[in-house]
Amino acid sequence: MFILFRVPPVTKNLLVINCLLFFASSILANSGVNLNDALGLHFFKSDSFRLYQLVTYMFMHANFEHIFFNMLAFWMFGRMLEQTWGAKRYLIFYLVCGIGAGLCQEVVQYIDYLRMGLDQYSAVSSGGRLIPMSDYLSLWTTVGASGAVYGILLGFGMMFPNLRVLLLIPPIPLKAKYLVMGYAVIELLSGLGSSDSNVAHFAHLGGMLFGFIMIMMWRKEAQRANQNYYSWDEYRSRKQSMWDKVKSKWEETSKPKPKMRPTEHTSDTQAKSDPLAERRTRQEEIDRILDKVKKSGYGSLTEQEKKTLFDFRNN
Repeated sequence: MFILFRVPPVTKNLLVINCLLFFASSILANSGVNLNDALGLHFFKSDSFRLYQLVTYMFMHANFEHIFFNMLAFWMFGRMLEQTWGAKRYLIFYLVCGIGAGLCQEVVQYIDYLRMGLDQYSAVSSGGRLIPMSDYLSLWTTVGASGAVYGILLGFGMMFPNLRVLLLIPPIPLKAKYLVMGYAVIELLSGLGSSDSNVAHFAHLGGMLFGFIMIMMWRKEAQRANQNYYSWDEYRSRKQSMWDKVKSKWEETSKPKPKMRPTEHTSDTQAKSDPLAERRTRQEEIDRILDKVKKSGYGSLTEQEKKTLFDFRNN
């Protein structure tokens, strides 16, 4: 059983939900009820496919080993992301990664469906007997939180790239960014070269892909906010092209410089126009927030302080 002390609420609740559904599916299996078949993600051309399965499949698992390692990784990396991003953003990230992984798995299965020419047949021979195509496609079922967990792993590596993580096998401390890159390469090579259809390697990569897209979108949003852009249209309308920048720079340098007259400036005016002063002020604010985290923990920060710290990390 996982240690749930000091685990933020979304991570804790997702851990509990996954474990409860696993035990429920194990108990119901003895009664002949296959919960994985009802809530697992079926191939979209199967008669058993339902749209809600894109969400429910990530809460189902095939066996104890499957759920154990998924929840262990989720507990290790997810709680730190939730403490950094906050509950709402973290939950959205988890669900988007899981749904994105499911969509990628559907695309890969459709490619296999066309590659094997299954669209030309109404039945498939398997194990010496003829199976109707609808029943055969219903066997293409995906379960597990692995896609969402791989998205969490990718997010951890992008947020804390130089934080060292101790691998279990072998027990070697490795920077998070190298751990993420290693897993991505392994999954890609496994997906391209493995014939094991029981492991959804491209679903794992899909979770990482959607996680990467989400984080890059948030960073762009934070960048626009720092530059006082409040919408994407405003950002595009005010963003100069490379040619416009060169042209304006040339016009500035070609203009005759006016004679400077001595003027008086107050210390306040100098501080406002001095970029170094602004940088020092921003650094002092970051130092104050970090001292507050050190003394009272991350949870003591206000929403504005969390946003300031998040924007500083992404710049």
